[in-house]
Amino acid sequence: MIVAFSISPGVADEHGSAGEAVAEAVRVVRESGLPYETNAMFTNLEGDWDDVMAVIKRAVEVVSARSPRVGLVLKADIRPGYEDQLQAKVQRIDEYLDG
Repeated sequence: MIVAFSISPGVADEHGSAGEAVAEAVRVVRESGLPYETNAMFTNLEGDWDDVMAVIKRAVEVVSARSPRVGLVLKADIRPGYEDQLQAKVQRIDEYLDG
């Protein structure tokens, strides 16, 4: 499965930034060992259900340590039997565009 998710603290720092709290969530993802991509709005994480959800839960926990309220947006592509789809899905689109 691939999950696109975004975690944000309900309370920003004194400059209105959520960057430090979000960085802690990204650290959890990076340390998980699962394939991932991070962009300006979301992190895409790939793995089996239990592993992916455990990482997301831990990321929420580290953000909630900095903020009494946390927002989570999550979208999942659940496709049993498929792996290594983070790049493969994009490559298929490129093939259609180039074809």
